[in-house]
Amino acid sequence: MAEREYVTEKTVEMGEAGLKKKFSVLGPGIVLAATGVGSGDLVMSTVTGSEFGIALIWAVVIGVSLKFLLTEGVGRWTLSTGKTILEGWRSLGRWTMAYFFVYVSLFGLIYGAAIATACGLMMTIMFPVLPLWAWAIVHSVAGFILIWFGRYKIFEKVITVLIGIMFLAVVGSAVFLLPNLFTLPPQAVTLGIPDGATFFRILGLVGGIGGTMALAAYGYWIRAREWSDRSWIPVMRMDVAIAYMITGLFSISLMSLSAQFLYGSGITFSGVEGIQDFLNLYGERFGKVPQLILNIGFWSATFSSLIGSWNGIPYLFADFMRNFRKKVDEVKIKKPLDEKDPAYRAFLAWLTFPSLLLLMFNQPIGLVLLYAALGSLFLPFLAVTLLFLLNSKEVKPEFRNRFWSNTALVLVIVIFLTLGVTKFI
Repeated sequence: MAEREYVTEKTVEMGEAGLKKKFSVLGPGIVLAATGVGSGDLVMSTVTGSEFGIALIWAVVIGVSLKFLLTEGVGRWTLSTGKTILEGWRSLGRWTMAYFFVYVSLFGLIYGAAIATACGLMMTIMFPVLPLWAWAIVHSVAGFILIWFGRYKIFEKVITVLIGIMFLAVVGSAVFLLPNLFTLPPQAVTLGIPDGATFFRILGLVGGIGGTMALAAYGYWIRAREWSDRSWIPVMRMDVAIAYMITGLFSISLMSLSAQFLYGSGITFSGVEGIQDFLNLYGERFGKVPQLILNIGFWSATFSSLIGSWNGIPYLFADFMRNFRKKVDEVKIKKPLDEKDPAYRAFLAWLTFPSLLLLMFNQPIGLVLLYAALGSLFLPFLAVTLLFLLNSKEVKPEFRNRFWSNTALVLVIVIFLTLGVTKFI
């Protein structure tokens, strides 16, 4: 099938634009960063800082670099071929469709309940006027209304404000308390592999930074921003690089904050519920106002992750429905997907309402374990498919993977497959 082109005067002009003008159109990367930084990053970074100080900052850098590689691959495929990542997966065989359907269905059910609960917890700590489950429902329904009635530009503005609040609160707090780092023992501030940091623990930090499904959704966000051909690839790369700089700085700031008052204390916490204990300890040490500021930053991180997922993941499902009904050589999309697509809205509802029923039960263990097992294998799935797609004839020779790109993707596959198999077992 012939390659589809969407070249316009606007995109040609942008491809030739200077650095200042390219910065002026950035936006999908902000959405990517806001969506990727969720409750899991909060827990992982704070726990790592309390146990190992900032000694494992290098693992965060490796983690965001690998996520950059994958997301850049999704963006390069989308812009160089005019096809979505789902169209690429479909061309590799129906097995990709089967895996994606099972994964995204479980993702919608379990993640919808988990991120709503995280948002509810952050709000309950600040305003305990409603029970946790009620705040969770409020956040989930608020995200549903914003995405159902809003459009991408409105959504992007809201999420930009949220990530700005998150950045100022968390990074600002870390900078304000930075002098405390100099009082820590040398092993807490010296880069390396500290005692107790096992191989799999480090791999978990590398793989857990920056989200999973948001990487695949990025291709739809750049389309929503009307980046539609290969002249936008330089802008896209800058956009993704800024996204993971924000993600990395956020995680490093959390590690620094946690290290400054928990390192060596022997205090441990786990899960999203542990964040409440972390904030209470933080308030006891530095005061109620600094605690409130940090709490607001945490809430912004979780709610931006919720609305980012509510906007991005339905694109993937709607595209899945388009591609699943057709043969590979018959996939001809007349117009880009938008938020009015029936399949998009159906999955938005699936993210919001059935998952809320889980708040009434005590965690259905079998479903959670199945989701965790399949989810841990999503990143190696993405890496393997990109390895095939970005070396295929669908991509113009100048935009295909080079030797170093293929080598890096193989490394990503090995790392994430090791993590995935470990979690699966």
